[in-house]
Amino acid sequence: MNKINIEEKLSQINDYWSPRIAGELNGQQVKLVKFKGEFVFHKHDNEDEMFYVLKGSFNMEYRDKTITINENEFVIVPRGFEHRPVAAEEVSVMLFEPASTLNTGNIENEFTKRELSKI
Repeated sequence: MNKINIEEKLSQINDYWSPRIAGELNGQQVKLVKFKGEFVFHKHDNEDEMFYVLKGSFNMEYRDKTITINENEFVIVPRGFEHRPVAAEEVSVMLFEPASTLNTGNIENEFTKRELSKI
């Protein structure tokens, strides 16, 4: 039952595409991450994901369209939808997703993070 200062936690993140666990509730994890550049197209067969932009903006690319998510906006990507975050500049994002969610979903590559640290 401790409060979390998001700015303080984000100041501990100095790399991109490497989510950190900031909190857990009901089998879900609240993760903080910084993006810059292009991620990989992937999907999650069993989990929905929520991306909430804390600072900056990024494009969520789908196979048939692109949506820009700005500061104080979020997008929910339903399970089974291929998607790829792309950020021209650094963006700070809060993720809310089941603890079982692998960041690269059905793809394993250099972006895959099996063990996440807590901040």
